[in-house]
Amino acid sequence: MNLTDEKIKQALSNVIDPDLNKNLVELDAIQKILFLKDKNKKDYVEIHIELVQPILWVAEEINNRCAEELAKLDPDIESDIIFSEKPMPPRNSNLLTGVKNIIAVASGKGGVGKSAIASNIAGALSLRGAKVGILDGDVYGPSQPTMFGINEEPFQVYETEDGKTLAFPNEKYGIKIASMGFMLSRNEAAILRGPMLAGYFSMLFEQLDWGNLDFLVFDLPPGTGDIQLTLTQKIPLTGAVIVTTPQEIAVADVRRSIAMFRRVNVDILGIIENMSYFVPPDIPGKKYYIFGQGGGKSVAEENNINFLGEVPLDINMREANDGGKPIILRDNAGHQGEVIKKVVSNLISEVRKHNYALISSPSLKIEI
Repeated sequence: MNLTDEKIKQALSNVIDPDLNKNLVELDAIQKILFLKDKNKKDYVEIHIELVQPILWVAEEINNRCAEELAKLDPDIESDIIFSEKPMPPRNSNLLTGVKNIIAVASGKGGVGKSAIASNIAGALSLRGAKVGILDGDVYGPSQPTMFGINEEPFQVYETEDGKTLAFPNEKYGIKIASMGFMLSRNEAAILRGPMLAGYFSMLFEQLDWGNLDFLVFDLPPGTGDIQLTLTQKIPLTGAVIVTTPQEIAVADVRRSIAMFRRVNVDILGIIENMSYFVPPDIPGKKYYIFGQGGGKSVAEENNINFLGEVPLDINMREANDGGKPIILRDNAGHQGEVIKKVVSNLISEVRKHNYALISSPSLKIEI
């Protein structure tokens, strides 16, 4: 094998990270190159590559591109590419330390399908092999217990060695789930206000043992009040996704949500437009824009925010929400499932850009 580190790095400089638009050498992704022999004493090269997390969505594509470039160097080359994640800088918070990415799903008003979108984001992430949790913070209308078919299931409580009382989230379809609906009756929720409400919220992320997760999807209450501000300041969010419908009355509230997140310095990863159009089952080529057209995309462009996509209005999604299994996890997800996967793929691209910016930001070191 007439290869060197330099030749391999030169070849891999042609491999571009599709989200970050930089090659592997620019990203300082090539950590180690080893020239080895297998058990049959045949030469092969082992390449260790560090990528910005989450890597599940790009590893296969980058692996294939590396193989193509290495084959140009030597058609008979045998290679083994080992991927790992670049370490992230420490957060300024001791909350949810085992969670890599915390994504808040918000809406300026109720009724836009925020919780349905949140459950399907969690499902789509899980389908790709990520470890996922979903935290339902809507005290007056908790939806995730119904959407995952685990109504009124109490948390499993345990005591730590140092005497603290913690609990495990519930789990369904491989997704960890916690909700205000597991903690309060509807009558009890109706009389909670201010500090009491914030206290119950805090229990969901301070006293639950979420373990190690790639993603925690935080289904925020609708609106932009005190509770939302308090929570977004307290939780170390990766960023927020805002859900809207196309009509102006919903889009107007999106502007308030944007202002809220910017006020507390939370990155807005994108806007998702739900109930964008309706496709009749008997006329699959026809779209009806029942609630208007283009409102979500318009407000995204107006505020220089990424538009993640349009999710159509579909009876199967409603039935799945009511039936205890998000549409994305069903075998008959069809067109709705493909749309949601694409939206989540766009979201992951934004998460990786956010994480790359954190890794690349210069840190201030004070020496005494």
